[in-house]
Amino acid sequence: MFKQLGKSITALVFAFAGLTAGTAGAAPPKPAMVKADAPDSYTVVKGDTLWGIAGRFTNSPWRWPELWDLNKEQIKNPHLIYPGDVIRLDRLTGRLSIAGAAGRGDPNRLSPRVRDEGATDKAIPSIPASVIEPFLSRPLVVEPDGLDKAPTIVATEDNRVVISAGNRAYVSGMAEGKPDSGWYIYRQGKALVDPDTEQTLGFEAMYLGTARQLRAGDPATVELTSSTEEVGRGDKLIPIGKPEVITYAPHAPATFVKGRIISIYGARGRLAEEGQAAIVALNRGASDGLEVGHVLALHTQSSAVKVAGGDTLQTPEERYGLVFVFRVFERVSYALVMKISRPVNNLDIVQTP
Repeated sequence: MFKQLGKSITALVFAFAGLTAGTAGAAPPKPAMVKADAPDSYTVVKGDTLWGIAGRFTNSPWRWPELWDLNKEQIKNPHLIYPGDVIRLDRLTGRLSIAGAAGRGDPNRLSPRVRDEGATDKAIPSIPASVIEPFLSRPLVVEPDGLDKAPTIVATEDNRVVISAGNRAYVSGMAEGKPDSGWYIYRQGKALVDPDTEQTLGFEAMYLGTARQLRAGDPATVELTSSTEEVGRGDKLIPIGKPEVITYAPHAPATFVKGRIISIYGARGRLAEEGQAAIVALNRGASDGLEVGHVLALHTQSSAVKVAGGDTLQTPEERYGLVFVFRVFERVSYALVMKISRPVNNLDIVQTP
């Protein structure tokens, strides 16, 4: 997260209202943005998230950057808030400011702070890391032929049909690697189809477990270290990457975006329903202007209903919650359901709030 330059310097570039060059001319926040019961100050603690802190001061977390006067680059790199920092609300301007913890310099100074690489406290994430961490480094979407050239299990211990944690497998196509190097095990899953165009956007990569390499060669020998599904011949291996905690500030897309939920991760069937903290796939991605940190509103689908007299009416699209985009591919993205008043359904609508 931090670049090593002897000591890491993380710029805390919050500015007082009207003084930030990146937001010169920005409209002041609406009074309704700040909750009537918002605290005058709040001390950040370990386990906090940017979203959670935003919720203490406003019911519109996607407009939180306006409270800070953050420019676009600061939104993308908000390595700004740490346990012990004090968030202060100026009720006259409706703006937030930050002061360092005791012993970390002038509490009224908002200039960059020097942070030791060995410091134990880390910048707080945007959303609960424990919920999304498994989804940050795993490939979730693959092209139709995306796994074709990946290392493949060609045989199993004792010629078993299926294996699980503790069993060994033999893998063809694995590059020379260090002993004990880690691998994810995958199988191509269901197609992600755009309900509006009926175009296949990709395929879900079905996560099966993890393995470690015991011996190089062709085939190489691996041992399964965990499994969520039965593993067998033909399943694919992908090197384990390092997850990057999401610290983008929650914000709305700069342009209007409208799409649909095309999959609820781990759910079965087209009419799957899930509640808060569900992971959903959207039929919009980077090519549509989505980026990590975007907040989208959830709306029900409009549907036709019969009324007295045999007439048919179309129900409105009703807003019922929010999602936070945390992983973006070219034509598909994944989001965490943050706040809802009813269950989430496949094909429900997401759009700029």
